[in-house]
Amino acid sequence: MADKEYDVVVIGAGSGGYIAAIRAGQLGLSVACIEANSYADPRGEPRPGGTCLNVGCIPSKALLASSHLYDEIVHGTAKHGIVAENAAVDIQKMVERKDAVVTKMTKGIEYLFKKNKVDFLKARAKLAGKTGELYVVELSDATATTKIFAKNIIIASGSKPRQLSGVVIDNDVICDNVGALDFTEIPKRLCIVGAGVIGLELGSVWRRLGSEVTLIDSMANFLPSADADVAKEMLKSMTRQGLKFDLGVTIEQILPEPEGATVSYRDRDGKSVHLPVEKVIVAIGRVPATEGLNLEAIGLQIDERGYIPVDERCRTVLPHIFAIGDVVRGPMLAHKASEEGVMVCEIIAGQAGHVNYDAIPFVIYTSPEAAWVGKTEQELTRAGRSFKAGKFPFSANGRALGHGETEGFVKILADAASDRVLGVHIVNSAASEMIGEATMALEFQASSEDIGRICHAHPTLYEAVREAALDVEGRALNI
Repeated sequence: MADKEYDVVVIGAGSGGYIAAIRAGQLGLSVACIEANSYADPRGEPRPGGTCLNVGCIPSKALLASSHLYDEIVHGTAKHGIVAENAAVDIQKMVERKDAVVTKMTKGIEYLFKKNKVDFLKARAKLAGKTGELYVVELSDATATTKIFAKNIIIASGSKPRQLSGVVIDNDVICDNVGALDFTEIPKRLCIVGAGVIGLELGSVWRRLGSEVTLIDSMANFLPSADADVAKEMLKSMTRQGLKFDLGVTIEQILPEPEGATVSYRDRDGKSVHLPVEKVIVAIGRVPATEGLNLEAIGLQIDERGYIPVDERCRTVLPHIFAIGDVVRGPMLAHKASEEGVMVCEIIAGQAGHVNYDAIPFVIYTSPEAAWVGKTEQELTRAGRSFKAGKFPFSANGRALGHGETEGFVKILADAASDRVLGVHIVNSAASEMIGEATMALEFQASSEDIGRICHAHPTLYEAVREAALDVEGRALNI
């Protein structure tokens, strides 16, 4: 790989980076994708997929699926006339299954690299200036340091867990998202610092398996970025399931103990709380990972929050240098990073790459799930935009009644004058799948009437989307 020249060099093989590399290969560009993190690779070698595939989205969903099955067997099947006794959990097998899913997918990416003629370089990348019109990238692994040259560079180095001041992560007792996915035993008492998406999903996993879970957060408002109706419904549901919440707290310290740790904080009323637990998960968000890239060697600066500044097409201030995913503005979502990777490579190839940032879906994979796309009611109100709202509960949906999963609703917000759909918000066991129709509606600038006039199969959960659209004009058919 020494002294080789590429049309595109992608730094990082996560959700944005590996997709960018594959798209570049499809477009006939010579491309290299560089990755240094080995994550949990049994060989100790760097592997593709980034945080999402290796220690984030995919493994957490595998554990969510396993824990949901157990919870249904113990608590959910009796109402269907199915009684199962003496159900037990084999944590080791559950974790092994999770690891097998991850390994299969990482191998799949390496196959796709070969298929699309992507050079996968397992090394640490460092920018080393320019020579003529080419950028120099220095690569180092355990044995050597070499250089490659690039006409275009895409920085896709991702993010890392935000640290809690004064707290040492050992991924044994006090864990971040990595350690939280590899518990060898079910903790009797678990504290999660952070009641956001990661905290809710991980809390759901271990609550279902028998842990007493308490989530604490410095934010007084629950899920502040979600529509207020979604946040209210999710808090009610999660509390009913047994998750405990203490919001608006001030964390003082987390001290390791012989049998776990003690989390000390002041609640919103100023009362001192000392919470003894066996495990702590710190899930207070993520920050861009740019250290070690030597950005200053090419004159590239990060902003005050640690992000690489880019325009709407992910172009930095430097020619032929792009940045995507978690190192740039916008939500830290795998699918957002992937879309940016495709856009950038199409721009490099002379095409009209595009990402509609107003139509990026968000999902929380608890049970019920929450999913939304577009504007919330709060955002529209703050902007002074006139809108109409339609809402339909799953308690009136035949398929949901048949499943015994009637929590939640579909809520559609549409412009008061044009009827154009501005936002869709869903709480339901299959919200992550139903949000696809809503995202397409926003992408094609559909009106609520458009959705209401589309024939939806019956009986289905997604009929509720049509009913909510009809309700925008007060003419839902089943409520």
